[in-house]
Amino acid sequence: MADVARMAGVSPTTASFALSGRTDMRISDASRARVLEAAKELGYRPNVTARSLRTKSTQTIGFVSDMITTTPFAGDVIRGALEAAYERDHLLFITEAGGDRAAEASLVHALLDRQVDAVIYAAMFTRYITPPKELYGQRVVLLNCLAPGFDAPSVVPDELQAGRDAARALLAAGHTKGIWAIGGHLAVPASPEGNIAGNERMRGMEEVLRAGGARLDGVIECDWNTQDGYREVSALLAAGHRPRALVCLTDRLSMGAYQALGEAGLSVPGDVSVISFDDQDIAAVLRPALTTMQLPHARLGRLAVELILRQGPLEAAVHRVAMPLQERDSIGTPAAE
Repeated sequence: MADVARMAGVSPTTASFALSGRTDMRISDASRARVLEAAKELGYRPNVTARSLRTKSTQTIGFVSDMITTTPFAGDVIRGALEAAYERDHLLFITEAGGDRAAEASLVHALLDRQVDAVIYAAMFTRYITPPKELYGQRVVLLNCLAPGFDAPSVVPDELQAGRDAARALLAAGHTKGIWAIGGHLAVPASPEGNIAGNERMRGMEEVLRAGGARLDGVIECDWNTQDGYREVSALLAAGHRPRALVCLTDRLSMGAYQALGEAGLSVPGDVSVISFDDQDIAAVLRPALTTMQLPHARLGRLAVELILRQGPLEAAVHRVAMPLQERDSIGTPAAE
């Protein structure tokens, strides 16, 4: 700092104020410009640790997840959070506990010991959680999870509205009967209400279908993988059912459904329309390309950082992020009976 001040021809105090960006001091634009130019020429960088003692902020955020960083499906959550933090001159410390509660507590302690300003606690899929006790009283945002009674905001996908929008897409194409849902909402029975995403997707879809004078002919409960979609749609067709539209609760289920329909000599969307959820990479490369509701991973991560860096106390509200409809080629008008 003394070297910068000397080169700029100002006092160390003036140099300090100019470099910290303070505008409440009487520093001429010319002096400020000389200080900034001298700092650039000398390669001066402020001591972040020393600055944090004065400002009471380290400009760092801790990010604790169960298994987001090691899965391909939610990596954009990290990207969105990183971009938002970078834009606001904050550093994100990313950690992962792999579902181990002891490791989770240790990681939270490590982040708090390093004086992070706040912590984002994230889950790979939307579920109810019990936050680590170490987070109580801290500045926290919950990402892709809910903790009733915990005093922190949550950021989750708007699955209920996504279900409504999926049903509206089918109704707009003329589908009112022969509609089957594959996947259901109980794929994760450990949750008291079943799978939160599946529960809300189904509820929104049934609400709109009912209002439009339509209904589901059936709901098939199963896991959400490709082989499950293939097995269940094959069994549905073998039992003599002829669906006109399939609502698959994930894109991987849709991929299996495509295979089963093709083996039965049925085309998409000529014979059977298919709509799905998530918008994973496979959705755009399936043939025909899959119409699906997009999980807004990057926006979820971005909003979590935006919320945690807002001024003032955080309110324990649920922030729902829209899941846009990705219209492609898998929905057509109903096949004739």
